[in-house]
Amino acid sequence: MTSSAWFRVAAIGMFHYLALSATAEAASPENEWPQFRGPGALGVADGANLPDRWSATDNVLWKQAIAGRGWSSPIVWGDKIFVTTVINTGESEKPTKGLYFGGNRPKPPETPHQWKVLCLNLNSGSIVWEKTVHEGVPAQSLHLKNSYASETPVTDGERVYAYFGNLGVWCFDFAGREVWSKPFEPHATRFGWGTAASPVLHAGRLYIVDDNDEKSFLVAFDAKTGDEIWRVARDEKSNWATPYIWQNDLRTEIVTPGTGKVRSYDLDGQLLWEFSGMSSITIPTPFSKFGLLYVTSGYVMDKLRPLYAIKPGASGDISLQEDETTSEFIAWTQKQAGPYNTSPVLYGETIYVLLDRGFFAAYDAKTGAEVYKQERIPEGRAFTASPWAADGKIFCLNEDGVTFVIKAGPTFEILHTNSLGDDVMCMATPAVAGDKLLIRTDTQLYCLQQGAKLAAE
Repeated sequence: MTSSAWFRVAAIGMFHYLALSATAEAASPENEWPQFRGPGALGVADGANLPDRWSATDNVLWKQAIAGRGWSSPIVWGDKIFVTTVINTGESEKPTKGLYFGGNRPKPPETPHQWKVLCLNLNSGSIVWEKTVHEGVPAQSLHLKNSYASETPVTDGERVYAYFGNLGVWCFDFAGREVWSKPFEPHATRFGWGTAASPVLHAGRLYIVDDNDEKSFLVAFDAKTGDEIWRVARDEKSNWATPYIWQNDLRTEIVTPGTGKVRSYDLDGQLLWEFSGMSSITIPTPFSKFGLLYVTSGYVMDKLRPLYAIKPGASGDISLQEDETTSEFIAWTQKQAGPYNTSPVLYGETIYVLLDRGFFAAYDAKTGAEVYKQERIPEGRAFTASPWAADGKIFCLNEDGVTFVIKAGPTFEILHTNSLGDDVMCMATPAVAGDKLLIRTDTQLYCLQQGAKLAAE
């Protein structure tokens, strides 16, 4: 997430709102991490003085138990943290860590679940308010490692928008009052794996991609009222990639990665360009810098695991031929660089790619040239959370709750290894709030801060 600045002065009012919701590459002020991977969806937080060493107690300001299961990321505005979770009133099967087959669960649970939105105090971790938006038996099944709260909420500084796939979207003000809600018709997903794509905001509109195996679409809502502005059908099956608002020198676009095609739409929902050539499962979130858009996917069983850099101004079908790696609007391609679950992080002029099985590689963001080949993270095991960057370091959190701190630069070097203890599972991507780092485990939300010490329990 980017270190670029959104001005906090209230007098600029609407300009402030539009700039923030646009995910532009402008610097974010302290304590604003409003969406998945923060401002610009870049995962970068320079100058925050974040700790680069910690344990389950050292440099831990507080931890707060979060009931239920949810792999959504926390988001932050000012002194407020927002997070979602879903509580099974019966018993939930505990997932196994790591990449594996056999996690399909074709039948939904038969016990009632509670879908919740929580607001926590950033400084203390105390729960400010908690709202149950729905209670009932889930209409759709899940992969064992997924959750019914895998979509990260988003905020514009006045309201928070919580989207639960196959259920609906809820808008609350910061005091916890419901402003509006919209139910979603449930649709079957590939192998019953469930949903995960998070909503995005831009210029007073909320955009949601619902790619499923029955009736995929992209929809735009008025963020203030919840009125539907437009909806376009998509010739896609199930995907799990969060869309991206690409503000380039020519126009603003809504970029939607997909297994069938990557597509870009204008702000009225009209198709601008598209291309095929992704892997068979598409999860990572796009991002942009240096006038280029970066799109990737990398299912581990596929030969094609591409990382693309796209130039602005394209129209129509810009798909590459099989032997091509560049064209008029595709600046470069690395055909086997893409990650499966994690989104890459662009830091400085380098794209760092964390692969789910514990490999790490670096590429020049402007040219696509290999900075260094895939390096094994010793005992890294499985990674699902996306990496983040700060103060010359890349942070990689694995499913065991261990964070590997890697030196940014032209050579691979692990600086530190930090563990949150045994019997911890981490799949949610962390968030940054000023000098605080928020890490969500399967049961707790940790707030890390330099010099803090968690009291013994």
